[in-house]
Amino acid sequence: MIDKILVPIAFSKLSKGILEYAAGLAQPLGARLLIANVVNERDLKAVERIASYGYKVDGDHYIATIQKERATLLGEMVEELGIGDADYDYAFVVGDPAEELLQLVVSEKADMVVMGTKARDLRHMFAGSVAEQMFRKCPVPVTFYRGEEMARELEKKIRKEMDNE
Repeated sequence: MIDKILVPIAFSKLSKGILEYAAGLAQPLGARLLIANVVNERDLKAVERIASYGYKVDGDHYIATIQKERATLLGEMVEELGIGDADYDYAFVVGDPAEELLQLVVSEKADMVVMGTKARDLRHMFAGSVAEQMFRKCPVPVTFYRGEEMARELEKKIRKEMDNE
């Protein structure tokens, strides 16, 4: 039984499609979405390094600003997609993206993960990415959303490789 689907989004151009796809899976199952956004700890370290040079920035302000902006963007996205407040929760975390997502799967008892992947090359579909780590380590099924444009590109590459054989 799938009761909760973790949906990590980075507010990229694929995020709306990922969320729409996950909502389409969740609705007939009666599952709740846990929409997650992870601020990579490397970004926070970069802000702290800039602050160490005397610039007027700090990690706490950066996190608060990003969190507010992303909560607003999420609100707009779920409203546009017709996802009701009762159908999702939102988690905003800071850290290593793969580690944080795996911890959310366990702590929130997610039954499935729906996420995007950035890879555009078949040989490097997962190499070094959060998607690869989730694929290898996640204790629940992971479904990757690619979007129409990326799916077309991958299909072309597969057909080209088949033609070259």
